[in-house]
Amino acid sequence: MASENKYLTVTTLNYYITQKFKNDPYLHKVFLQGELSNFRFRRNSHQYFSLKDEKSKINVVMFRSYFNKVKFRPEEGMKVYVTGYVSVYSPQGSYQFYAETMEPAGLGALYEQLKQLQAKLSKEGLFDPAHKKPLPHFPDNIAVVTSASGAVIHDILVTANRRFPHAEVDLFPAQVQGDAAADSLVRAMRQIASYGDKYDVMIIGRGGGSLENLWPFNEEEVVRQVYSMKMPVISSVGHETDTTLCDLVADKRAATPTAAAEYATPNLADELANIRQMQNSLLASMQGIIRVRRDALNRINNSVIMREPTRLYDQQAQTLDILKQRLQSSMQNKVERARQSYNLLWQKLMSASPDKKIDQFLQQRDFYNRRLFDNMNHFLKGKRNQFSQLTQQLDDYSPLKTLDRGFVYTTDDQGKTVSSIKQIKEKELIKLHFKDGDASATVKSIRRNNNGNKEK
Repeated sequence: MASENKYLTVTTLNYYITQKFKNDPYLHKVFLQGELSNFRFRRNSHQYFSLKDEKSKINVVMFRSYFNKVKFRPEEGMKVYVTGYVSVYSPQGSYQFYAETMEPAGLGALYEQLKQLQAKLSKEGLFDPAHKKPLPHFPDNIAVVTSASGAVIHDILVTANRRFPHAEVDLFPAQVQGDAAADSLVRAMRQIASYGDKYDVMIIGRGGGSLENLWPFNEEEVVRQVYSMKMPVISSVGHETDTTLCDLVADKRAATPTAAAEYATPNLADELANIRQMQNSLLASMQGIIRVRRDALNRINNSVIMREPTRLYDQQAQTLDILKQRLQSSMQNKVERARQSYNLLWQKLMSASPDKKIDQFLQQRDFYNRRLFDNMNHFLKGKRNQFSQLTQQLDDYSPLKTLDRGFVYTTDDQGKTVSSIKQIKEKELIKLHFKDGDASATVKSIRRNNNGNKEK
């Protein structure tokens, strides 16, 4: 028994190894880099995969609460940075890495993250040209979201004042670089939205820079806020070669801040020239219309009708006479047709006089009375003959006549008619019925006829 105590259970050994991992301070917070392997995305669940390099591989578990904070979509073969801790999964006796954060590794990861977000938003329709709003031609108020200390706001103010001094430009300062830039940009745009319909157009932008510097304008919350703005949005982020998601979702993309201000405002000199041109065109058009109307008036004044106004209604007077004749002829024809119709109706009325109808009904009544009287006599005669025949048949079938010819009929002591010798017995009292009375008798003997022979 003493030798058996030196053997450990598997559970005990796994527990001991687990405590070793937990007590090792170097395994509490581990920064690890590697390539994703065996990654299969599980929706609303924990993620199980492996990290590997050229020589080794380790199993990784990332619980759902941590994975929901990942800002990109991991894919098989992607290089990533992960942080977490190492521990033992006791039921299987295997150690594994528990990841708490994950980021793509290197600049290529930023491009991959940008590509994934662009595909996601494009699928939702945020970049659809059908959602683009037209820019106002004469804006009264322009909102600008950019850095207060940069050259962007200076270029926009100079250009807007030169092209269209009437427009009021309001700056909503925001950070355009760094970790807090996205939240700052969203706050500035929400402040603009709180003014309702005050601003006719909004410009968002900054100067050029690297992908990391321009990254706030690729953040999902910034892009969605630009999409939700009620007024048209002009994006001027970076240089002409730089393209951010804000440029794609905006209603208009400008290569530079100066170009953005030019898109937002009309050129006052050009507009004044257009106004003068339209004035000249309007004046020429009005003169042409007046000239045409004057020529028409002159032709009317010089016409024969104006010199001899009576000719104006000569033809109408002749037309009136013709119409009067037609009206008179039409009325005469109508009266004649009405007279003929009246005569026809009068004849029909006379032919349908009530006296004639009454005479006809009286004749029909007499005719029907005679027919009824004849039919009743005929019916009674037939019934009388039928009654005589039935009386004769009843008399012929009467049993009394049979008794008159010398026949009698027999009944037993209970009054039942005897029609067969099977109904009586010897010494039984029977009653004989004659036409003029009854007689009682006692049966002395019984004989039965069998096939024409008599037997006792």
